[in-house]
Amino acid sequence: MEKQRVIVYIDGFNFYYGLKEDLKWRKFYWLDVVALFQKFMKPNQELVAVKYFSARPNDPGKNTRQYAFFQANKENPKFHLILGKYLHKEITCYKCGNVIHTHEEKETDVRIATQIVADAYEKNCDVAIVVSADSDMIPAVELAKSAGQTVYIYFPPNHYSSNLASMANGRPIMMVRYKSRFAQSLLPDVVHLKSDNYDLRIPQKWKDLQG
Repeated sequence: MEKQRVIVYIDGFNFYYGLKEDLKWRKFYWLDVVALFQKFMKPNQELVAVKYFSARPNDPGKNTRQYAFFQANKENPKFHLILGKYLHKEITCYKCGNVIHTHEEKETDVRIATQIVADAYEKNCDVAIVVSADSDMIPAVELAKSAGQTVYIYFPPNHYSSNLASMANGRPIMMVRYKSRFAQSLLPDVVHLKSDNYDLRIPQKWKDLQG
């Protein structure tokens, strides 16, 4: 009997901020993402790809740490990185007129939705796992299910959406209940990048969080 092919779609911002919201979860920043979701596979399932959607932050320190995380995970051929972008944004306070300069992440939601729907209609997998608590995912989930796709919702730690939960095939997975699987899926402190012949080390700030 052939195994069900599974693709995981991770809303990187939702996932990252789910970890960031609780100090006890920040120790899992340096995470082997494929290894983590491999632990959620059933005996009749095969993890064929993990698609991670994000954008590069403008803060140099954050950018460096995130880049290290991406490079370490890209050593696994099942890890696919899809990047959106940050755009400069000005917000004017309607009370005082002050202008606040900030940045807004763009394109990620659309890229996730496009990939989910395309893979469903192209029959690239039998099961889709959507890792997000963003209700903007609902139209893509609906389309994927209409194409005969089985779609499971996994909520990042500390995040939840009742609207999105109602769209899943079966009960949604609350990842906050699987802390031990996160602990078993940390990357080693040193990851050898084969293509660059370079030893990449965990960012010191993240190492300190691991205690």
